[in-house]
Amino acid sequence: MKVVVAIDSFKGSLTSIEANQAAAEGVRLVRPDAEVVKVPVSDGGEGFIDAFSSALAGGKMVETVVRDPLMRPVTAKYLMKDTTAVIEIAQASGLTLLRKEERHPMVTTSYGTGLLVADAVCKGARHVIVGLGGSATSDAGIGMLRALIDTFEKRGQFSDIDELKHVRFTIASDVENPLYGENGAAHVFAPQKGATADEVIALDARARKFAEVSARHFGYDRSSMPGAGAAGGLGYAFLQYLNADRRSGIRLLLETINFDEIVNDASLVITGEGSADRQTLMGKLPMGILQQSGRVPVCLIAGRISDRDELLRAGFAHVSCINPEGIPLEEAMRKAVAMQHVSETVGRVVSCEE
Repeated sequence: MKVVVAIDSFKGSLTSIEANQAAAEGVRLVRPDAEVVKVPVSDGGEGFIDAFSSALAGGKMVETVVRDPLMRPVTAKYLMKDTTAVIEIAQASGLTLLRKEERHPMVTTSYGTGLLVADAVCKGARHVIVGLGGSATSDAGIGMLRALIDTFEKRGQFSDIDELKHVRFTIASDVENPLYGENGAAHVFAPQKGATADEVIALDARARKFAEVSARHFGYDRSSMPGAGAAGGLGYAFLQYLNADRRSGIRLLLETINFDEIVNDASLVITGEGSADRQTLMGKLPMGILQQSGRVPVCLIAGRISDRDELLRAGFAHVSCINPEGIPLEEAMRKAVAMQHVSETVGRVVSCEE
């Protein structure tokens, strides 16, 4: 029996690597002779560079001091192999870098992400892959652009930063929202980052104004492109100013690691995420795993399950909640508890497949 384990992080509880390890232990509890292949995964958010680290053999992690969303010094890392750099914006501009009372998208900035990009380019990167997930910002990427200008000393000349003209950018995100409007970055995502109703309106107006000015400068407008609203509008800055391509984060990763070959002779694939519901079917990581697994049965586990019937109809062979009913959230999110529950759940799933 060959089991492929590719579970997303359980935010605030387990990384993808930890969840995979717990699942592998669950497989071996009931099938000690099974071959277990662990595939760290991410769709652009937490764990993105770790997932690509496994995919890009020979790559190395580069550490540099940048700025967090409140412009405080923070040590961040990115992956570098030859002339390809993989950046996870959460390293510099992530919501997890802030305490709850510090979440304030009217003032948080993506400046640190720009410093990460600049550092990679200065070190020879000519293809920069950027995972857009988990941001604390809603500045339409203005902070990132300012950092690039400051670094390359081309103040005010966005389109003439010579060092960036020969760099190819790929943004990895499954978010399809435009920059502004009722489905834009501010209205959909800013409340999760601490914005009040009035601040959402102000942020949306600021993004719209920036897009209008940018369109006049360039002669084209990419603010309504799918993904422009990702990461508080960072997607727009990459699309409009750096001519980035947008790819599904999970599809990009699975192509890089030749996932089709990994699952070709598998008996079972186990994937999962913190919370699974009908939104899972809208391009989230487990759905990407399901679509790339062909005829191999795919089992979905999660810390919380809603819309189970819809998930089963979509093609998942099993949909299992790892937590017993009534368990307090704080207890369920403890790392040791979560790992035990993942292991036990996977053991039951594998037993059903025998």
